[in-house]
Amino acid sequence: MHDLLNSGLQGFGPLLAQGTWMTLKLALLSLALSLALGLIGASAKLSRSSLLRVPATLYTTLIRSVPDLVLILLIFYSMQIWLNDLTEALGWDYVEIDPFGAGVITLGFIYGAYFTENFRGAILSVPAGQLEAATAYGLSRAQRFRLVLFPQLMRFALPGLGNNWLVLLKSTALVSIIGLADLVKAAQNAGKTTNDTLFFLCLAGLVYLLITTLSNRLLTYLERRYNIGIRELAR
Repeated sequence: MHDLLNSGLQGFGPLLAQGTWMTLKLALLSLALSLALGLIGASAKLSRSSLLRVPATLYTTLIRSVPDLVLILLIFYSMQIWLNDLTEALGWDYVEIDPFGAGVITLGFIYGAYFTENFRGAILSVPAGQLEAATAYGLSRAQRFRLVLFPQLMRFALPGLGNNWLVLLKSTALVSIIGLADLVKAAQNAGKTTNDTLFFLCLAGLVYLLITTLSNRLLTYLERRYNIGIRELAR
């Protein structure tokens, strides 16, 4: 079966499999970074300190106003130029930025701005009285976040987070322009070699469709989990 499938792909099955795995790694690590930046950014935007609130506002405003492709090129080449200047000033050998690491940092930085707004809106949706009650019971800040705030904010944030995850997943295709051997790059290489670009690009599209379908199933499960008891209370 494996040989039959590989022959149908004209010998490019392993290359496409490697590209798919690269895309998944890139998307998941970027998601982890985006979530961390989103929580930090949301906390900063809701802070009473202007030293935290103003930079966070500038971050979300700037990132959401500039196209992803422009940001990817700008961040990647800016990091390479800065690194070149640094190594030259210190007399070190030339260091080339790894496209995978650059892709994770760039996508994580971009979508951290979108997740910041998701988390900010979700935090504001949690009744303040519940946090006050948790404080009255003597819970620490970490306990209030873990036991009271986070489970409830996820109920409000999941629809937006799920939508942004799907957009992030599709945006991984843009990273191929900086040399990353992801699924799109593998499909393009296979198509150029076999003169059957349409077939391999359609195949790549089907792989993305499969991943997004599985993601939607997982997101539906998570939404049901975080909404347990809500309908019963509403009645």
